[in-house]
Amino acid sequence: MESTIRTPDTSSVIVGVDGSQPARDAALWAAGEAVRRDRPLHIVHGADTDGRALYLSSESVEKIRAAGRELLDDTAKTVTSAYPGLRVTTEFSHTDAVTTLHRVGGLHGTIVVGNRGLGGFHSLMLGSVGLKTAAGARTPVIVVRGIGDAEECDTPEGRGIADERGTVLAAVRDEDDLVCALYAAQEAGLRKASVRLLHVWNVIQSTGSVVTMLDDVDEIAGQHVEALNAVTEAVRDEFPDLAVQADAERSTSVAGVLVEASRHADLLVMGGRRAPATLGLGRNLGRATHSVLHHAHCPVLLIPRAGADSGSRT
Repeated sequence: MESTIRTPDTSSVIVGVDGSQPARDAALWAAGEAVRRDRPLHIVHGADTDGRALYLSSESVEKIRAAGRELLDDTAKTVTSAYPGLRVTTEFSHTDAVTTLHRVGGLHGTIVVGNRGLGGFHSLMLGSVGLKTAAGARTPVIVVRGIGDAEECDTPEGRGIADERGTVLAAVRDEDDLVCALYAAQEAGLRKASVRLLHVWNVIQSTGSVVTMLDDVDEIAGQHVEALNAVTEAVRDEFPDLAVQADAERSTSVAGVLVEASRHADLLVMGGRRAPATLGLGRNLGRATHSVLHHAHCPVLLIPRAGADSGSRT
């Protein structure tokens, strides 16, 4: 997943819809995000009629197209009713949802998806479309999850616009996560919130399974804190008026700490890293990233990250 991201960019917001409740929730959340960014919202529906053309009659294809366009119109009416003045465009695509979102996202869009779609069980933590979109995107992807019963309220407050939790959380592993931290800071600024930079280091991964001297552990801990401090200083220099909190924690589960911390965040920002040994739909995501996308208690903004570190376990 070669990244084209170099600096934070609050660009246009693109959301995929399929008629499911999580997709509707994602569209409403994306509309609020577009308002915060003062950018347009582009709603897309990938019907995959091209891929199914050999198995469907022309009449069936036309019914799918009509249903898709109706879905787009209904979604556009819903979000503009909630956010009058929001610039909204729609697009019906003949290709599948993941291909459509990656194409429309291009180089400058932020893609928003719900955590489940029509094809998943209600208890499914993250659907295949969301997982594939996050794993293969070269632009930022936001997986909307953890918003819970508040979405039952069709008001901006119910969707977390006027009733935000006031903290944007950023997962920081080292200096290479500065872009993620800057994204988080920018999102916090848009929300008039604070930003929390959280560095979690796995004791076993850092020292190995063999018991080491306490001095070694303390030295490693110092190196981790030093990396976090470097990112923190850079964020404070770039956003001097922003409240920035930096925390470093030791744990045997990086994902576990991040998931727990997400309970108290409005948004979690983290980098996506390729893990070649990982199989399945999320094969381009590291283990911790994969777990967080499945279990976080708030929306997750995933920033593509490439380079020499692409084989990271995170």
